[in-house]
Amino acid sequence: MNRIEEADKNFAVSGAAAGTGGWRSALEPPFEIHGVFYENGKFRRIPEALAARVNQGVFLLHANTAGGRVRFSTDSPVISIRAEMPHIARMPHFALTGSAGFDLYADNEYGGTFVPPQEIASNYESALCFPDAKLRQITIHFPLYSDVRGLFIRLENGASLLPPAPYAALPPVVYYGSSITQGGCASRPGLAYENILSRRLNVDHVNLGFSGSAKGEQAMAEYIAGLEMSAFVLDYDHNAESPALLAATHAPFYETVRRVHPDLPILMLSRPKYTLNAEEEARRAVIKATYDAAAAAGDENVYLLTGKELMALAGNEGTVDNCHPNDLGFFSMANAVGGVLQNVLRV
Repeated sequence: MNRIEEADKNFAVSGAAAGTGGWRSALEPPFEIHGVFYENGKFRRIPEALAARVNQGVFLLHANTAGGRVRFSTDSPVISIRAEMPHIARMPHFALTGSAGFDLYADNEYGGTFVPPQEIASNYESALCFPDAKLRQITIHFPLYSDVRGLFIRLENGASLLPPAPYAALPPVVYYGSSITQGGCASRPGLAYENILSRRLNVDHVNLGFSGSAKGEQAMAEYIAGLEMSAFVLDYDHNAESPALLAATHAPFYETVRRVHPDLPILMLSRPKYTLNAEEEARRAVIKATYDAAAAAGDENVYLLTGKELMALAGNEGTVDNCHPNDLGFFSMANAVGGVLQNVLRV
């Protein structure tokens, strides 16, 4: 006996697809794609040309599918996926289910994870089953830190396939920030805080988190300012290389977005950490200065959450490495950010 699944069958992961119907591309109606779009052979979060202009890290990460979702309705008792993935992220402190797996939610409840095999190199298949054939609203969350070239879905032959129930009639919430915004290190995609809030509030969103690479560049500020959105969450404290560089970009980033969207709710976050050192206190002061100046100038649609507020439910137990949130940390962040968004969006 050399493998854990030989001792405990609950650890076994099936790599086999199931269902009797044919494979259908997630790009084809009535499937609906949210949070990502298809360009030059893969799903992306921002245009490839823009990513190349911003910085090398953003170019590397912009096709990671954090925040991507496919939504539909079906009464199929079996749902299978075939994922074509040209890049798989592996980190010692980040579960492969989070970086490279797909999560299924049925009627807003967790239905299971399409778990990638431990030895995954590029593509995989996986299936999830329900106990009956009733009609369900399905959301499948894409991987947080891997690229996806293609996603195909198989149902039972003869099962219904319908459009999903719509999100609230609002533009997406847009999030910009660091690896934490991208979802590191949630144990599975559905537990990144933006995905939690999308389900909780029934609001679409776009995740523009770029691990180590969100530095507040003007090109990114201008791109975001050009998006249609119902709220904007600004959170790149961790990626500005110093408090001075944060101070040089933070207020200009806010001002660029505000000029185009005079009434947009803008929520500023400092790094989600319950206890801060001296440098982190200085960084928080920079963000608060942007907020204070905006409020003093009469901006009634600007909001601030500090790291201690974001980690109120987790305290110092909310990370895997004193930086990246674990699932408890992301749940705490969702509660804090969700409280503001629910109020400003009135959902």
